[in-house]
Amino acid sequence: DLSLPKIGDVRVKWSRALPSTPSTVTVVKDAAGRYFASFVVETEPGETLSGTDGQVGIDLGLSHFAVLSDGTKIDAPRFLRRAEKKLKREQRRLSRKVKGSSNRTRARLKVARAHARVADARREFHHQLSTKIIRENQAVAVEDLAVRGLARTR
Repeated sequence: DLSLPKIGDVRVKWSRALPSTPSTVTVVKDAAGRYFASFVVETEPGETLSGTDGQVGIDLGLSHFAVLSDGTKIDAPRFLRRAEKKLKREQRRLSRKVKGSSNRTRARLKVARAHARVADARREFHHQLSTKIIRENQAVAVEDLAVRGLARTR
């Protein structure tokens, strides 16, 4: 349990154990109605990843999410494309509801949850990929390219 002033004890699903006692906690509520607590904690200066001698260059692309200099191709997980049908259906249902009604509030939460699911999946993919890359390599070079501009001109 997490003890918060003016609120009391709150049941928490911990993502990981805290390395030390937190000095401050920030609680935020997202559009889907979920609460998140972030903590400020002190860590030892020596807590770093073990050094490796690998080097990698990352080339962002249109057909693949990224191509590494060692030839590894990372496919783009099309999270939004997969969730489009459900998002479309929930947004259509929301648009039919009368403004200010409790049914509209419920429908809005469903849309927000569907969007949050896509955002969470995307964030998780980026975290996993970046963590994997930095664990295996000491130096990482990324090209400075406007991929959006590439997508527009093909």
